[in-house]
Amino acid sequence: MDLFNLIKTRRSVRRFTDEPVSDEAIDKIIEAGTWAPSGKNNQPWRFAVIRDHTVKSQVSELTHYAKCVLSAHVLIAVFLDETSSYHKIKDAQAIGSCIQNMLLTIHDEGLGAVWLGEILKNSDRVRDLVNGSRDLELMAVIAIGHPAGDSGTGSRKEVEQTIFFRR
Repeated sequence: MDLFNLIKTRRSVRRFTDEPVSDEAIDKIIEAGTWAPSGKNNQPWRFAVIRDHTVKSQVSELTHYAKCVLSAHVLIAVFLDETSSYHKIKDAQAIGSCIQNMLLTIHDEGLGAVWLGEILKNSDRVRDLVNGSRDLELMAVIAIGHPAGDSGTGSRKEVEQTIFFRR
């Protein structure tokens, strides 16, 4: 798929089938994330791959999106490694780029995903569930699987509605 079409057709998917997602696909998704730009090439991202049903169940208790978490075949928790950090805002932007690369790769692989941010209210508890060090700050959890049904169409404001200055 060409890049612009990939960007325009990616959707948040919250319902998944029981079909497994391979380790190879997960590794490709994470590798795509690691090719995101980062200030001083510090690559501040770290990942926890969660497949275990018990751990997924515990994660589901920390968010309003429990059904989504439980139906996903795999979760990837994305962390900012504060030992690699040199500027919090730049590093958070790098992690956002990392996640976008991952979401686009997920879509290109024919999989579905949703970026869960609401779970950040329980970031310390998620970090503890995956035995993360105190230097890791949760940035998001990505729920991944094979889509169950159509994820619909999206809409955006016209470009001219978003530009406030052009000269």
